[in-house]
Amino acid sequence: EMEEIERTAESPNEEEEEEKNVGDGDGDGRKGKKRFKMLSDAVTADAIATVIARHTGIPVSRITGSESRKLLRMEERLRERVVGQDHALVAVSDCVRLARTRLAATDRTLGNFLFLGPTGVGKTELCKALAEFIFDDQDAMTRVDMSEYGERHTVSRLIGAPPGYVGYEEGGVLTESVRRRPYQVLLLDEFEKGHRDVWNLLLQLFDEGHLTDSHGRKVDFRNVIVVMTSNMGAEVFSQLPAHFVGSEPRVQDSVMEAVRRTLSPELLNRIDETVSFNRLRREHMDRIAGIGLSDIEKRLESGQNMTLDVSPAAVDGIADRGYDVRYGARPLKRALARDVLNPLSRLVLEGGVVDGDVVRVRTRAEAEDMIDGGEDEHGYITSSSDEDENAVVILRNHEPAEDKDEDEDAWDDDEYLMEDGKHSHR
Repeated sequence: EMEEIERTAESPNEEEEEEKNVGDGDGDGRKGKKRFKMLSDAVTADAIATVIARHTGIPVSRITGSESRKLLRMEERLRERVVGQDHALVAVSDCVRLARTRLAATDRTLGNFLFLGPTGVGKTELCKALAEFIFDDQDAMTRVDMSEYGERHTVSRLIGAPPGYVGYEEGGVLTESVRRRPYQVLLLDEFEKGHRDVWNLLLQLFDEGHLTDSHGRKVDFRNVIVVMTSNMGAEVFSQLPAHFVGSEPRVQDSVMEAVRRTLSPELLNRIDETVSFNRLRREHMDRIAGIGLSDIEKRLESGQNMTLDVSPAAVDGIADRGYDVRYGARPLKRALARDVLNPLSRLVLEGGVVDGDVVRVRTRAEAEDMIDGGEDEHGYITSSSDEDENAVVILRNHEPAEDKDEDEDAWDDDEYLMEDGKHSHR
């Protein structure tokens, strides 16, 4: 760590030649002044904090003290990734702010949340967004599938096997994860499927903010956000008419009744906030499709040096194909893969788009108009097998590379390469 900090300190002096002049000529022949430098003249607190954070897992904001400014805009930042669940963002943000200002008890976790609701509405995505927002890293999250802990003996897997038993040296899933990375989001997925002894173990965690592993080590969970996701009450959502979103009072009452039938009062009383997620509506899908397309564009820029240009009509078409009132946004991932990623991979392989290109995603009707108007002459590719004018297509930027004759492409079994680069025959 110290070596990296020293390199950070030395870097400004090593690269003074990187200083840039802006406006070498300003129209009247006078030489422009130096406006800025590519590198700083001094090592800042932020630079040192970044190096330390990389090695300790402690977020930069927690070191530099900028966290308070972030927390005031927490809902706004989370809304960039989680769509249609504003009530959930407000509830979670309020609890986190309360914990971070130390107005809540300090001998417990940063927050204990129970997320309810139908599939595909953003429960797991909110956990990832929380990890990125609070801990500066989307990967600062441990997911535990509670369906694997439905038997009484599986409790030992969470805190470690007793001495003399197999797995003692490995430690527990929960305790080892938090011991190695004390700042994180702990996602307990399908929480209701865990054994009651597992729930009792968590009572201690929620009360005291720590667990003791099988080695006798006290593991501190006070910088951990615990999120339990559950399908309790899912049958209530499955029976709703299409125009219900789930926020209606009688729907919420039915969901909470299902929760009370399953979880003990002791456990419910230790949960900071129980949040029931709404169904997603069709008007949410364009924004979610836009988020997915932005992720694809980032991958294109880093991996292929390409940019993505998607028309509003194409976004609308993807959103249409990716929406299902029962499954929320889950079908959207398949729609993005089917309509964008799969045909794009074929274009890359055939040479229809190359390094540095703009990838143009349109509807079939838009593409046909461009071809008829002479704006495009290389055609398009689509995964759609029908002639729907709203089908999503990707325009070719170049003619596909011609296939070489198989006889020319194939390697002659009787031919081999000499050391001087010439071919010879056996």
